[in-house]
Parts: sequence; structure tokens; C-alpha cells
Amino acid sequence: MTTHVTNVADILADIKKAQSVAISDPRLAGIAGLEKSTFGQNASATSGLTFYDLEVGAKLLFPVLTPLRNLIPRLSGKGGIQAAWRAITGINTSGMRIGVSGGNRGGVQAISTQDYTAAYKGIGIETNVDFEAQYAGQNFDDIRALAGKAGLESLMIGEELMILGGNTSVQLGTTATPTLVGSTTGGTLAAQTWSVICVALSLDAVVNGSVVGGIQASITRTNADGSTDTFGGGAAQKSASATVVTTGATSSISASVAAKIGAVGYAWFWGTAGAEVLGAITTINSALITAAATGTQTAASLPAADWSQNALAFDGLLYQALKPGSNATIVVQPAGTAGTGTPLTSDSAGGIVEIDAVLKNMWDLYRLSPDTMWVNSQEALNISKKIVAGSTTAAQRFVFETVQDAIGGGIMVRTYLNRFSMQGGSVIDIKVHPNVPAGTILMTTKTLPYPLSGVGNVIQIRTRQDYYQIEWPLRSRKYEYGVYSDQVLQNFFPPSMAVITNIGNG
Repeated sequence: MTTHVTNVADILADIKKAQSVAISDPRLAGIAGLEKSTFGQNASATSGLTFYDLEVGAKLLFPVLTPLRNLIPRLSGKGGIQAAWRAITGINTSGMRIGVSGGNRGGVQAISTQDYTAAYKGIGIETNVDFEAQYAGQNFDDIRALAGKAGLESLMIGEELMILGGNTSVQLGTTATPTLVGSTTGGTLAAQTWSVICVALSLDAVVNGSVVGGIQASITRTNADGSTDTFGGGAAQKSASATVVTTGATSSISASVAAKIGAVGYAWFWGTAGAEVLGAITTINSALITAAATGTQTAASLPAADWSQNALAFDGLLYQALKPGSNATIVVQPAGTAGTGTPLTSDSAGGIVEIDAVLKNMWDLYRLSPDTMWVNSQEALNISKKIVAGSTTAAQRFVFETVQDAIGGGIMVRTYLNRFSMQGGSVIDIKVHPNVPAGTILMTTKTLPYPLSGVGNVIQIRTRQDYYQIEWPLRSRKYEYGVYSDQVLQNFFPPSMAVITNIGNG
């Protein structure tokens, strides 16, 4: 037997040589060097043989903030077309002296009364789910239940806005003609004759308006049953145009207009005469124009009429206070510098001059104090800054925790001390409301300090029919739902409210 001994080094060299030879058979090309996988992870979550890790149930990521609706009591009505009540608003209003002579009777006092009415209004919104959406949602979510829930929450959100600023009584009328002052500095306006038009806005128009989307005047809505409703979107009648000539290429224009009681915002259109375009919406009665308008809505497209009222709404708290004859305390800040306005003023002792003036007036006239101050985030911040930085001797209280390394930044003033009350001082809560516009403060009162006033709730919702849902009969391959309520907002004593508007930021 012959034994062959092969050098190990030669064997390893032959293996290495074999590995370096390219595989020419196309059927085996994918194997070479393990260059490709038969199955690989796809870059897309919805492509390839890949599990889609979707959690069952849609996440409801939208705010349902309805603080006024949550706080205000709701009572059932008794039919009729309106809620009506009468109030005795003053006794011995003539100041009859009470001294009497022997054996004689005293003088006869005068008493003042006032009648109040508030018409019921229907509110509602519709949703629908087509059959295919129901099929597609199986094993994921109950689409029909979501439609009903979304309808109710949408109605509540809209109701909150109406409770705050529904306007069926305050007509803004025609906006005054702006006053313009041109400057050769401060902007990028070209040399030309500029025309400026202003439109006063109610709360509804401010909340639903934007420079990009425009403002709403007359609204014609097509309803789910094919009917139509036409109502006001909150815009007053536009002003006449004002003109000013600029020179150079760095000009700016200061524009101001007479403030309107009931307006919480102003829309500004500018450009060449007849081609004015929306360029700004302010919450004060002025604007600083520094560049060409960037909107697309033209002033010419607005109707030549006042559409500030909404006949389908009831009066909210703001407009119950702002309407003529309410006797609520109303303060409109001066115009101040165009584009800046007049901010609130610190009294350098931990208070705000304008707020204290309102509280003093409410005490002097009606012997009452509000308990809640509803503000925008802008005013919440400015009130905090002015109170904290107003004075080194301001009346403030700070609470410190003795935990090591537990120091937090930021200060939020959550209450305001009213010095004008029988208690010698009462506390007013400061609450940020999602719909109160910048530049406006609303003060409300929950209880009256008058004995046996007969008013359990100063403010209440009175309903002929509270929330109800209708699943309409099928008329197509859609499930249709309507959520409705029939109600009105009652404020038994409007003088218990106060409004400060046209507040500049600062």
C-alpha cells in the first residue's frame, strides 16, 4: 500500500484559489459571497412580508376644552320661545330721607325694575359613516360609535364658543375710516399711494379668521338635509378706504381706527386702490404696516353690509356684557402707539391699574366683586410679569420647598386680590380660556352678595331640550347622526360682569 502525503500548505492554497473563482452560472449568482437575501426587511412599514404593528383603536388627539360649559349649571326650561325674568335693580333710587315727624308717616320710596328676555336657540352638528368605512374599520374601531362621540364633542366645543362670545344683539355697523401716517423708515413698502381698509370683528370672526384663510362676513351653509341657512360670520361692514403716499423703498405706515364697542379684533387690508388685500388681523384698533400684504382675500370681495350678528346664536357672556343697556363695566384701552396699543399698567405695588379701576367701579356702583377673571395666554403672562416685577415691596407670597436641587423656574399668578369688598379683600381666580382673544379680559360673578336675591345661579343654561342624538333613517349607504340641543344662556344680573378690551401686548 502506497501512502501519499500532501503538504498542508498546498491544500490551503488550493481552497483559497477555488474561493476566488467567480461563479458563472446565473442560477447561482445570488449565492456568491452571500451578497443577497431571499427575504429582507423592507424600508416601508406597509410593503413586503412585514407585520404592521398598529395598535387597535384610534387615538383621540384633539382638545375638548369647555370650562364655561362645565361650570355653568344647566336647568330644564318650561316651553315657550324665550326665557323671561324680571328684576328689582334698585330700592329708594330717589334717595328719600328716612326721618319722620311725630305722628306722621314716612315718604314713599321709588324702586327700579328691569325686564329681561333671552330667546331659545337650537344648536347641532351632523356626522356620517358610509358602509365601506364601517367595513374597513372592522377589528380596528367602532366607527359608528366614534362618529356619535365626535358629534357630541364637536357640539360641546362649539357651544363653549357660543357661551363665551355668541352674538345676536350687538351690531358693529360700519367700521370707521382708518387714520394713516406714513414713514420713510421701518419697513419695506415701495414708493406709491397705498390704500387701507379696516373691518371690525366680533369674537366669532376672530376665532375663525386668519390672514391665509380670510375673514367671514355673510355665510351660507348647506345643511345635511339639503336646506340652507344664511347668517353673519362676525365681520362688520368694511370701512371706506384711506390713502397715504410713501417714498423710497423702506417705508412703513401706522394705521389706526376708532375702537368699536363689541369688536375684539380688526382685519386690515392694504394695497393699491381697489386691490386691497388682507394683510393682518389684530386684537387692538391699530396696525403697523411694514410690508406688502400676504393674504389672498380682497376687500372688494366683502359685502357692503354689516354681518357681525348671528341670528342662529344666543348672546354669550361677552355680548351680554357689551350690548347697550347691560350696565356691565366696560373699559376700552386707548389706541396708543400703532401696532403696539396700550398695555396694562403696573401700579408698582403688586397690582394692575386697569383691573383695580374696574373692581372699584363694580363695588362703588353695585357693591359686588367678581370671582373669576377669564384671560388669553397673552394677558395671563403679562399680568404675571407686571405683578411680580412691579415693585420690590409688592404684596406677594412665595412658598419654598427645602428639597436639595429642587428649584423650579417660572412664576404664574393664579389669583388677584380685590381690595374693594365687604370682606376687606376677596380673591379672584385667573383662568386661561381657549377662546378668549388676546387683548380682552372678561370678569364673571357666581353669586350675588344681596340677601334673599332670589337668584340661585347668576349664570345658567336653560334648556327646552338638552343634548340628544338622532340616528336618521337610511337614505343612502351611509349611517347619519345628528347631535342637538335647544337652549339659551341666562345672566340674571349683567352688571355682575366686566370687560376690558383693546389691551396691547406688553
